[in-house]
Amino acid sequence: MNTALTNTINPSMDLSQFSAQQLKEALNRIENKKNEERDAYKKLVAETIPKALSRLHETSEMMRNAKTETFQLFETILDLKNQVYGFKEKQMSHTFSNDKEEITIGYRINEGWDDTVTIGIEKVQNYISSLSTSKETASLVKIVFNLLKKDAKGNLKGSRVLELQKLTKEFNNEEFTDGVEIIASSFKPIRSSWFIEANRIDENGVKTNIPLSMSSVDFLQGYAFNFFNQQNEQSHAA
Repeated sequence: MNTALTNTINPSMDLSQFSAQQLKEALNRIENKKNEERDAYKKLVAETIPKALSRLHETSEMMRNAKTETFQLFETILDLKNQVYGFKEKQMSHTFSNDKEEITIGYRINEGWDDTVTIGIEKVQNYISSLSTSKETASLVKIVFNLLKKDAKGNLKGSRVLELQKLTKEFNNEEFTDGVEIIASSFKPIRSSWFIEANRIDENGVKTNIPLSMSSVDFLQGYAFNFFNQQNEQSHAA
C-alpha cells in the first residue's frame, strides 16, 4: 500500500513505492507552495514600502521645517549683527555659540571652471617652463606647479587662484599675468546646498555633533540592523 506524499519529499523516502502520477502531483504541490511563498513575500514588500515611505516623508517635512526655521531665526540675528557692528560679512558660513551649544549655518559650493581655464594654465606653464632653474627661481617654479596641480576630478582648487594672483608681482611677466587672469576669470563656482551643523559642548569643552542627516542619525538605543553581518558570516562559512 502506497503512503500519501506530503508537500515535501524527504530524501530518505523510497520513491519507488509511489507512482509517476503521485510523484508529479507532489512536485506540483511543492512548486505551488514555493510560488505562494514568493507571492506572499512580494505582497509584504508592497505593503511595507508605503508605511516606511510615509514615515520618511513626515521626517523629511520635519527636517525641512526645522531647517527653514533655523535659518529664519539666524537671519534676524545676522541683520542685527550688521547693524550693531556696521559691517556686512560676505563669508560662506556663520557660527554662533554659547557655553553649551554651537550652531553653524551656511552654504557649500561646487568649484567649476569654463573651458578657457586650460588656456590660462598653458600660458602659465609655458612661462614657468622657460625660466632658468636658478636658486632664485627654483622655489617659485615649484610653488606654481604645486598650485596648478589638479584634484582627483581633474579640477583646480579655487582657493589657489588667489595664491597665483599674488605671484604675478613676484614674476612681473605679461604672459604669466595674462595666464593667471584667464584662470581667475574662468572660475565659475556653483552654490550646491545650504547646511546646518549643530554641536553640544560638555564641561570640558568637548563638542558632540548632533546628526542632522539620515546617514549620520543613529538607530534608537537597543536596536541593531544585523542582516548584513549575518549575510557576511554565512558567506564566509560557505
